[in-house]
Formats: sequence, structure tokens, C-alpha cells
Amino acid sequence: MQTVIGVRFKQAGKIYYFGAGPMEIAQGDDVIVETARGMEFGHVALGPREVEDAEVTLPLKAVERKATDEDRRRVAENREKEKEAFRICEEKIAARELPMKLVGVEYTFDISKIIFYFTADGRIDFRELVKDLAAVFRTRIELRQIGVRDEAKMLGGIGCCGRPLCCATFLGDFVPVSIRMAKEQNLSLNPTKISGICGRLMCCLKYENDVYCERRREQSALRKAQAPHPGGRVATMEGDGKVISINAQRRSATILLDDSRTIVASWEDVVEQEEDLSDVAALAAIAMLQNESSGETQEEHPRKRGGRREDWQNRPRRGDGEGRKKGARAEGEGPQKRRGERYDKGGHPRKERDGRGGSKHASHDRPPRREEGRGRSRRNYAETRDKDYERRPPREE
Repeated sequence: MQTVIGVRFKQAGKIYYFGAGPMEIAQGDDVIVETARGMEFGHVALGPREVEDAEVTLPLKAVERKATDEDRRRVAENREKEKEAFRICEEKIAARELPMKLVGVEYTFDISKIIFYFTADGRIDFRELVKDLAAVFRTRIELRQIGVRDEAKMLGGIGCCGRPLCCATFLGDFVPVSIRMAKEQNLSLNPTKISGICGRLMCCLKYENDVYCERRREQSALRKAQAPHPGGRVATMEGDGKVISINAQRRSATILLDDSRTIVASWEDVVEQEEDLSDVAALAAIAMLQNESSGETQEEHPRKRGGRREDWQNRPRRGDGEGRKKGARAEGEGPQKRRGERYDKGGHPRKERDGRGGSKHASHDRPPRREEGRGRSRRNYAETRDKDYERRPPREE
């Protein structure tokens, strides 16, 4: 166990542990401590308490002394110098035409280092800028690039709730915030409504998320995000769209947005929309009104709308003489007919007139086809026709 105190160097900054030592230090006192950047002026945010050895970094540095009025005046002078350093640095940035935005300047307590905080879209080569600043201030210069959330924390402001920003008042560290927290709380997924002035998701989405998650777990234990249905309509941070394909291994979906853009989003970041059945109901009502106006019912036309015929048991069967193809043989009608035979109305074979056991018009008694006209062209056909006319005997008057 270690006896420590919590010291904070900035408003809403992170709390660091230091050894209390033999001095009597209470919460709210100002102290001078040694840090990696040198001697620093800090404010005691947590009074002396016992903590586990795993919660602190050993060896634990002790507090040098309590702050005096002279130390407080020195801190006030450093704040005035920071304003002048901010103006000079902006002039140097404009002279170098560097794509960066200066956010703040910080002097250490003993003026051994000046730290310049800036934001930029990418990496910046500021080596020449450091040389220019070092030539002006004659001390160590450090340029540190920060993100948009850190920028909002340093500058402060008023949130959409009408209160000062949480990150600038009491939040020591930024906690991870995801779109799933907004979904769990049934909030609108409109980016303008769930984003802070920094452009990121609001930190307050985390405050009540545990309560909502616990309630969800009570309703359905350890329920996982379900995959959206292919072809269904979903809502995303980029807008509404239609699901094209699903990747079960990566738990992602490819979505075609209404503005013809295609994005890939995880299952947790999309919300399925219910199908609008109003059009289907309207069509069904119109069809019902049309049927009532025409006087058609399912009883009058059982076969028209999927109904079943009432006389299905009495319909003609195959073999009873009704509904049979012409010439088909039913059961018990006699021997099988042979090709070329002719039958009377009673189904008995007719007597052949030629006496050779077959019909006079049977296939084996037919005369051979004439082959001389097959495959002829128009010219040959005309010549053959003329020859036929010549062979024809003259008409007797």
C-alpha cells in the first residue's frame, strides 16, 4: 500500500499520483512537484489516501513543497507570456505558409520549455519553424500535434445542452464512444444531433449507456447484433440505403445508398427499417372493391380465384368414354387396332374389298410417289409442267 495524493495541473486535466511525504497536505492546496518536464505547479485534487502498489508507477515521486504567493505570481506571469508567444508563433507559421492551426501555448513553471499545441490534417514538417522560435525565445521548443477533441477541451465552449463542455469542465480522460451507444438508447442517428462541437460523437452518450445495456441484457441475455437482410432497407450514418451483400466473417454489409454511393458498414452501425405495407394494403382494398362491383365471388367461379370445384369427384375419368381423345381405346373395347385397318361403328373390322387382308388404302398398297418432281427449281418445274400439258390428251368437244 502507498500513501498518495492526486495532483492536477490543468482544469479538467488528468490526475497524477505523488507521494505525500512528511508534509501535511489537504485537498485544495497548491504544490510544487517534479515531473518529466521539470518543476511544475499543480493543484491537489485528491487528498492523502491509501492505494495498491499496482495502481501507481514506482518509484513514486514525492511533493517538493507547498506553493507560496511568489509561486502563484510566477504562474500568472507565465500566462501573460503565453499570449505573446502565441502571437509570435502565428506570425512565423504565416511566414512559412504551413498548413497548421495553432491552438495553445504552455510555459513550464521554471520556463525551461515552451510547448506549442496545433492541429493539422496530416504530418507537418516544422523543423524550420522550431529553429525560428528557438532563435526568438532562447529556450527549448516543443511542437505537439493534437486532435479535434483535445482542441475542444483546451478552447472550451457551450454544448448543445446549453452547459459548458464536459471535456473542458470535469472529464479527465476521453472515453471511447461508438454509434452503438446511440442505437441502444433509441436516439436519432442524424450526425448533427449526436455529434459535439468537435465533430465527434458526444461524450455524454457514455453516461447512461450502462443502464440501457443492462436493461437489454435482462430482456435478451447476450444478444448479438443480427445481420441485416440482403435487399432490405437500412439506415446508416451516411444515409438510408439498400443492402447489397453480407460478409459474415467480418460482420459487415455492403450498402447502396440512395445517392448512388456504396459503403461498407458493420452490423452494429446499421439499423433495419420496417417495410412500408401501406401500398400493399391499398392494392388489396382496390382489388376487393373491383370484385364486389363486378359481382364475382369465389362460389360462382370456384376455379377462377383458386377455389376447388365442387363436382371434382363426378368429373369424367379416362376410360369411361367421356372426355377421351377421339379414336382412343378404352378398357374392354376389344383388341388393339392395327395400323391400316378400318372399323365400323360397332368396333369390328370391316371386310376388305380387295381380299388381300388389308385395306385398299393401306400403306403397303399405296402407289409409289412420283420422284421426277422432287427437289425441282422453278425453272425445272415449269418445263415439267409444259411436258405434262403436251402429254395430256386433247379434250373431246
